[in-house]
Amino acid sequence: MATLSVYPSPNPNFLSPMDQTNHIQESLPQIQHNPDPDPDPDPEPNPDLTPNTNPNFHPPLSTPSEAVPPAAPLPSLLHLSFNQDHGCFASGTDHGFRIYNCDPFREIFRRDFDRGSGIGVVEMLFRCNILALVGGGPDPQYPPNKVMIWDDHQSRCIGELSSRAEVRSVRLRRDRIVVVLEQKILVYNFADMKLLHQIETIANPKGLCAVSQGAGSLVLVCPGLQKGQVRVEHYASKRTKFIMAHDSRIACFAITQDGQLLATASTKGTLVRIYNTVDGTLLQEFGILFKCPVVSSFKP
Repeated sequence: MATLSVYPSPNPNFLSPMDQTNHIQESLPQIQHNPDPDPDPDPEPNPDLTPNTNPNFHPPLSTPSEAVPPAAPLPSLLHLSFNQDHGCFASGTDHGFRIYNCDPFREIFRRDFDRGSGIGVVEMLFRCNILALVGGGPDPQYPPNKVMIWDDHQSRCIGELSSRAEVRSVRLRRDRIVVVLEQKILVYNFADMKLLHQIETIANPKGLCAVSQGAGSLVLVCPGLQKGQVRVEHYASKRTKFIMAHDSRIACFAITQDGQLLATASTKGTLVRIYNTVDGTLLQEFGILFKCPVVSSFKP
């Protein structure tokens, strides 16, 4: 059973791209360059800087204190995910996390932590200041069994969700937080972060899960209890649909924004199938002509 800790209640105030950019620009310090008030018009030459014309002259080697310090190591990528409208994507590294705009491509902002800075999962909520973070890597910033709700306006966590098992992935909606564990999925209400639903799944080390993002009711897709099976939860009608999508294990799936269509692929990597999520009927099947051992992801 997961446990809950809340600091202040999270308030997902949605920002437009311009508002987000202005917020970031206001937080950056402005550097001023002051000119020399009384420059010397005819400075004396410095004998130490005069080049030596003696061909047998060799400058002394620099002492260790004068050596250039080594460059800081580049961060290692731990996680990558798009936001709900695919206009941005977030990366988790062993130093913190970064947010990028897709078109035009540019880094919007980053947060690097001082110690224990590995972020294994970053989930955005459209373009607002609320994100879900999970620690990862060899030196995690947070325990890997906790989902931290981060408010970037306050630059701190405002709530957390704890479980006994490691968190594999997180999905966010304006009204729900979905936490994916190895063999269980937990659905929470965003307003008060209360547990609403638990779903048992087959072993799911990749944290496969998809949720609809339309203004209507929630549609959630996750692995079933059998190999190749997909479970579809329609929360408005309180209906559950099981679809035997493939003979092999499910490699990935995605749903449309309204949750009406589902695309699936297996670890065999030869077929992509499109299903109706309401009645589970197969609508279309695409063969992959080139050798592709594992299909990792796609967008419907």
